[in-house]
Amino acid sequence: MVKNSFISVISQEEKEENRGSVEFQILSLTNRIRKLSSHLELHRKDYLSQRGLRKILGKRQRLLSYLSKRNRMRYKELINQLGIRESKTR
Repeated sequence: MVKNSFISVISQEEKEENRGSVEFQILSLTNRIRKLSSHLELHRKDYLSQRGLRKILGKRQRLLSYLSKRNRMRYKELINQLGIRESKTR
């Protein structure tokens, strides 16, 4: 089984208060992406899960784009904490 590496950057108290914040949404999507990725390593032909993963990746990308436009410093801090690459600008 693949080791699950879920992130808990935000404390429990902050989770209950800021569930609608962009950072929390990106954090929860990143956890779901990592969980689905580990699932797909074991089940390569699970095409419905692959489709769901692509949808989640697109949603996270849109949220990251929104955050980078609104507040560049929060965006930089978040991608460094989560260990994800910076998106390409068009």
